[in-house]
Amino acid sequence: MLENPRSPRVRAVAKLAKKPARAESALFLLEGPQAVSEALRFRPELVIELFATPTALERHPEIAQAVQNAEVELEFVTEQVLEAMADTVTPQGFVSVCRQFPTALKDVFAAKPKLVAILEEVRDPGNAGTIVRAADAAGADAVIFSGRAVDLYNPKVVRSSTGSIFHLPVAVDADLEDVLTRAREAGLTVLAADVKGEDLLAVRTEGLLAQPTAWLFGNEARGLTDEQFALADRAVTVPIYGHAESMNLATAASVCLYESAFAQRS
Repeated sequence: MLENPRSPRVRAVAKLAKKPARAESALFLLEGPQAVSEALRFRPELVIELFATPTALERHPEIAQAVQNAEVELEFVTEQVLEAMADTVTPQGFVSVCRQFPTALKDVFAAKPKLVAILEEVRDPGNAGTIVRAADAAGADAVIFSGRAVDLYNPKVVRSSTGSIFHLPVAVDADLEDVLTRAREAGLTVLAADVKGEDLLAVRTEGLLAQPTAWLFGNEARGLTDEQFALADRAVTVPIYGHAESMNLATAASVCLYESAFAQRS
């Protein structure tokens, strides 16, 4: 059992909360029973190290079984060691070190996707992770991080995705113009989600959402620039019927992705 929270091994794990360490090692930090379960179930080959407190493993016997099935080695640690490793203030008993696994852009479009989410300069980790989760739930074929978007392997992005990063292809560090060129070549219509766009209900009635679609979501604070806006085929806005001043990006993205999912399956 690891008992020293100041040991070099513990410090090496904790460093993965910072981008330079992730970039240098091509590893990332995974926390909590839900995320660890999804990694063991869908991508066990990515799990390099797995740490848990004895109490946490007792509470989650399904993870103990998954560890055996995946033939992954688990090491017990004290609560103090887990707290030193984790990015959260109150970790939930499990920390893992995993290999990064971005999907190549060419592979995203070679798979002939029908629904893709593009995150152009989305900076908030919570928004980014939630959109990945929503895309997964809506049955999207891929998510693409373009421009100066937040790091996919930021611990907050990973936590917000609740394991969805292991379920669908995610490409990172993409150039927006290249992404949109490839999307059109693959037969997708590019729809920008923007307040200057057409009413979502009108676009739904028109039948456009039933077509293969790449949704383009911009930065939380300023949305899409005029140049980025001009790159889309059409622009769509989610109408606000109540008195809310605006809608959170992740919420609006979820609505757009599900509208496409409904239309494509109807």
